[in-house]
Amino acid sequence: MVNCSEEKRSRIFQALSDSTRREMLRRIASDNLTATEIGEPFEISAPAVSKHLRVLENAELITRVKDGKRRRFKLNTEPLEEAKSVISELAAYWNRRLDALDEYLKSNPKPKNRNE
Repeated sequence: MVNCSEEKRSRIFQALSDSTRREMLRRIASDNLTATEIGEPFEISAPAVSKHLRVLENAELITRVKDGKRRRFKLNTEPLEEAKSVISELAAYWNRRLDALDEYLKSNPKPKNRNE
């Protein structure tokens, strides 16, 4: 598992919580894009695009890469692996709990209805 502080995990999940940022990540994953290219399909202002990109950078989900005079954004998958790890741990926990509940319900007869 990737070693990650709680603060960093919070930044990752906060960045991933917004559908616009998730779509931006999908676009960046397919190609290293400039901020203008990333913002093209969205009906938001350039400053709003920049703000979303800063959130993604602060979560270390993207990095800026110098390409001549341009700055392109590149996906960093390590934080996504951390998020995946946290989600897997939570899913395993709840699967164990639900399995235990299922076993309990199977081993205990159904209580009789008082009106019967």
